[in-house]
Amino acid sequence: MVFLKSWIICFLNLVLLVGCAGKIERVVLLPNADGHSGGVVVRTDGQEIELTSAYAGVEIAGRKAQKRAFSEQEVRQRYGEALDAQPVRPHSFVVYFKLDSTALTADSTLKLEQVKKELLLLPAPEIVAIGHTDRVGAVPYNDELSLKRARVVRNILVSIGIPAEKIEEAGRGEREPLIQTPDEKPEPLNRRVEIKIR
Repeated sequence: MVFLKSWIICFLNLVLLVGCAGKIERVVLLPNADGHSGGVVVRTDGQEIELTSAYAGVEIAGRKAQKRAFSEQEVRQRYGEALDAQPVRPHSFVVYFKLDSTALTADSTLKLEQVKKELLLLPAPEIVAIGHTDRVGAVPYNDELSLKRARVVRNILVSIGIPAEKIEEAGRGEREPLIQTPDEKPEPLNRRVEIKIR
């Protein structure tokens, strides 16, 4: 039996292929969307083999495990159907807002146009719009403002035909800043809505 232990957990998109051909088992580490890979440790019958690069693999026959490098073409040829059947990887976009406002910045208005085009290409997207504020203003006010910002994005997406029930909205207020600042200091990068698409 093969035991897999992931040693890099956060923000990595690991895909492992375990295939059986006769009595050979294969474990292959695939890259994530940006071409990087995390890592796994394959343990079998007292052996421990670490995989840390894309298309690194292990072949296990009986009690013997051997490290092996696979090519992208070889993996595609062998496991193409399984790879094609994977769900679409989540996308994430961020749009920014003017100070103490639910109005998008000019750049973010343009960016949202690109997001809308991309969304229309997806068959049935599920979306979460998460609003944020900077630390200017009282916490309850910022909680409400962040939710209003998320709702603005949600309404824009509904207006292009995304079903309302497919869009969740949430407000995090000033609790999850991109840039840490003292209280009452304006920070444009914290005034945002994250649009997570899956």
